[in-house]
Amino acid sequence: MEMSVDLCGIRIDNPVIPASGTFGYGYEFAETYDINCLGTFSFKGTTKEPRFGNPTPRIAECTAGMINAVGLQNPGVEAVINEELPKLKTCFDKPVMANVSGFSVEDYAYTCERLDNEEQVGWLEVNVSCPNVHGGGMSFGTDPKSAAEVTRAVKAVTTKPVIIKLSPNVTDIVAIAKACEDAGADGISLINTLLGMRIDLRTKKPVIANKMGGFSGPAIKPVALRMVYQCYEALKIPIIGMGGISCAEDVIEFMLAGATACEVGAQNLVDPMASKKIIDTLPEVMNKYGIDNLKDIIGGAH
Repeated sequence: MEMSVDLCGIRIDNPVIPASGTFGYGYEFAETYDINCLGTFSFKGTTKEPRFGNPTPRIAECTAGMINAVGLQNPGVEAVINEELPKLKTCFDKPVMANVSGFSVEDYAYTCERLDNEEQVGWLEVNVSCPNVHGGGMSFGTDPKSAAEVTRAVKAVTTKPVIIKLSPNVTDIVAIAKACEDAGADGISLINTLLGMRIDLRTKKPVIANKMGGFSGPAIKPVALRMVYQCYEALKIPIIGMGGISCAEDVIEFMLAGATACEVGAQNLVDPMASKKIIDTLPEVMNKYGIDNLKDIIGGAH
């Protein structure tokens, strides 16, 4: 039974990848299990300068999911290179996916160029879609021209595969994905969180200090699946699917829609063992549905 897939020219043992923001820099989870069982993982969204993030409260639970407005809290790219990556190297011996955010085209290019030089970084996942930071992120990912501009700027200063992570908070996801492919993207990640909110009935005010935040979890899976399916029809580059994945069956479903690999996000916060459990149960689910090789089912629903 073959679970390995080729992601932008790099072979990974299986298609299961913990998503950025839900897995830190890896070593916290390495205390719970051997994270080398993962295909890879996408580390915490990294920006040029350190960021404290948004005011609290910044997490709210909701039916079949959660809302977060953490606001890209991270120590900045220099600290990631000098402190986080050396720590990660002690517990993870595969290429890691570097997730990058920015507030200007120059920010993205600078941070990607710095991380591109790091031996352990295999892919650059460029988040043009964070819906919970004022004045940044979302505007790049909601306009094909802006998304393409970031893609071109990053590709000009890097040698490693560039995967653009897109926002679902748009009317035409295919146009934006296509613009990124035309600008040189090596892959597309979708979807990032939807925009959501909760209101506290006692205080009659929004639960989250930021008012709104990124909505993730099982409730968003049908939207994510639909967008992966639509983009697969239009693109030639690989797609990483994510949005509400919580079991091995979900991974199979996303791959049938057109995903080459899958990221597990909110479920890691519900159960720290989630990604390992999905990998452990994949062979059994493949067997149940008569699948010998995962590569064979990519886009199989088309």
